[in-house]
Amino acid sequence: MTIDDPARPDTSEAPPSEATPATTPQKAGTWSALRPLVLRLHFYAGVLVAPFLLVAAASGLLYALSFQAEKVVYAHELEVPVGESTLPLSQQVNIARKVNPNGTVTAVWPGAEPGATTRVLMADPDVPEDTSLAVFVDPYTGDVRGQLPSYGSSGALPLRTWIDGLHRDLHLGEIGRNYSELAASWLWVIALGGLLLWLGRRRKNRRALFVPEGGPASRRRTLSWHGSVGLWAVTGLVLLSATGLTWSRYAGENIGAVQDGLGGATPKLTATVGGAAGGSSEHEGHGGGHTGGSTTQGPDIGLDKALEAARAAGIDSPRISVILPSEGKGYVVKETDTQFPLQLDSVALNPSDGVVIDHLRFADFPLLAKLTRIGIDAHTGVFLGLFNQLALAALALSLILLIVWGYRMWWLRRPGRPAARGAWRKVPVTMLLPLLAVTAVVAWFVPLLGVSLLLFLAVDLALALVTKARTRSLTP
Repeated sequence: MTIDDPARPDTSEAPPSEATPATTPQKAGTWSALRPLVLRLHFYAGVLVAPFLLVAAASGLLYALSFQAEKVVYAHELEVPVGESTLPLSQQVNIARKVNPNGTVTAVWPGAEPGATTRVLMADPDVPEDTSLAVFVDPYTGDVRGQLPSYGSSGALPLRTWIDGLHRDLHLGEIGRNYSELAASWLWVIALGGLLLWLGRRRKNRRALFVPEGGPASRRRTLSWHGSVGLWAVTGLVLLSATGLTWSRYAGENIGAVQDGLGGATPKLTATVGGAAGGSSEHEGHGGGHTGGSTTQGPDIGLDKALEAARAAGIDSPRISVILPSEGKGYVVKETDTQFPLQLDSVALNPSDGVVIDHLRFADFPLLAKLTRIGIDAHTGVFLGLFNQLALAALALSLILLIVWGYRMWWLRRPGRPAARGAWRKVPVTMLLPLLAVTAVVAWFVPLLGVSLLLFLAVDLALALVTKARTRSLTP
């Protein structure tokens, strides 16, 4: 992001004699007409939206680091010494039930690797809504290692859940979600606008495009670092913006509607006994015996045999979630390994005999559904594991630095002001009309972008009127 003031001379640019070969007159003229408009938008967005982006980047950095922090903070609950053999899964669930008899078991996550505890998820009135109580059981000895609230399909524990809430809505609920959606709505605009401005500058050599310049502290050096780092980070920032908008409050609804219209809706597993349509949920289950024999719903093969049936049906990932039957529905066994190669198949089983009700393979998902799932997993740091989390941390840190450098350049050139008003009049009509049409469509599709853009224009118009009134009053 370049918070700049083109109305004043830019001494950081190389003189024409040192510039790279000039573009054609037509292309140069087009960019000359567009540059003030892009820079003015970039300026206002940088000044007014950057604080929201700074909060999102700082909280996003904490979130990216929270995965490894969880392993340290909750090591007692998550890790145990490796034993010779593991207890049956049903026995581990019964142990968890005895520890918390008031809870209702909804799902079980067996340890994914040697030394990992089994996580028994329970619906419990003492934990927040949409949150399960996780009981951590040593699969070798049956010892209960602790109980913690667990949120979402990624199993975020209290530390990561709190940071995630800070990043998502500042712990302000639905009202707070507007902050993160506003930041995501403008991030791609600011990033792409900055890219155009950086590529459009004249410079001595191509190397200065990618590598920051050294030298004494100055605005020119700050701009060099700002532009070069922005160039390397722009793709990731645009992807963060796009994936963040997919589950935003307003733009997310429009994105979902378009995705469904293009046939890219995410398929749902049919878990209803008898074949009626119905999806599955991480939190469904009544917590009956489910260890073999019968329940209030009828005969039940039990958790261990259900897992065997799922393995026989091709669910072979070590990372799985077993959702217990609820009224009228069967066992649901899901693969949860988001690291490449992805293992995200799922199967629904009749609890009376283990017969497969439905089998959903990730390979059969529509392309848009696959991309959406991968994009969201990458945004939340669970795709590709540690590498994903380090990449998110690097992007968040880059965005923080870009914002700080942007404000520093503005301060060094204070009182920084955007390009002169009326820059749009210099844009050819053949380019201006399509540009306005695209802007209108994007503003409708991303509502908070459109509303804030209108607000920027209103503020700019008000300032113009005030300036005009002052000029008239000073005129003899």
